[in-house]
Amino acid sequence: MDETLERPVVHWKHKVLELLYWRDVRASGLVLGCSLFLLLSLLSCSIISVLSYSSLALLSLTLSFRTYRGVLQAIQKSDEGHPFKRYLAQDIFLSKDVVQRHSDMVLSRINGALKELRRLFLVEDLIDSLKFAAFLWVLTYVGAWFNGLTLLILGLIGAFNGPIVYERHQTQIDQFHFQTEEPGVGSHRATITAKVPWSKIKNPK
Repeated sequence: MDETLERPVVHWKHKVLELLYWRDVRASGLVLGCSLFLLLSLLSCSIISVLSYSSLALLSLTLSFRTYRGVLQAIQKSDEGHPFKRYLAQDIFLSKDVVQRHSDMVLSRINGALKELRRLFLVEDLIDSLKFAAFLWVLTYVGAWFNGLTLLILGLIGAFNGPIVYERHQTQIDQFHFQTEEPGVGSHRATITAKVPWSKIKNPK
């Protein structure tokens, strides 16, 4: 992979890991709280309503602060200027290089996912395809119990709790994982594959 593409990907992953591991409690709490609020709002309202109300709340907050600082400056007869002048002076734009790098990254992930789906659906490896079928079968029951937004909420909570729990109890979790890991999985896999006639046929290059 190109070094210019790898650099922003690593930086992005590092930022996400810092949030998930609560390196900055304020930032992690803010991201988790806002994300949960947004997802819980989508359970009862449409996305247009949620975005409209959220934008209106943000605009009301900035308007109130702008008015408050204006009145305060008038009373104190100070000339501090616009309270958001520091942010207004910052450039907000997407350069072509940034868009190109992220587009290449997304395209690479999509192509990888398509190749993996082709491999599973066309049964390149019998065991992997059977595992995938079992996973899809479980998803049919999950879909009957939960909707997509509920799964996103549970996944978000798990993403912000799982890493920190594992970090604090890594020794016990790893020990439990090794104890429950079944030995001889590779030999069973080879035995099952050997009994299937078409699994011995090599894929044409």
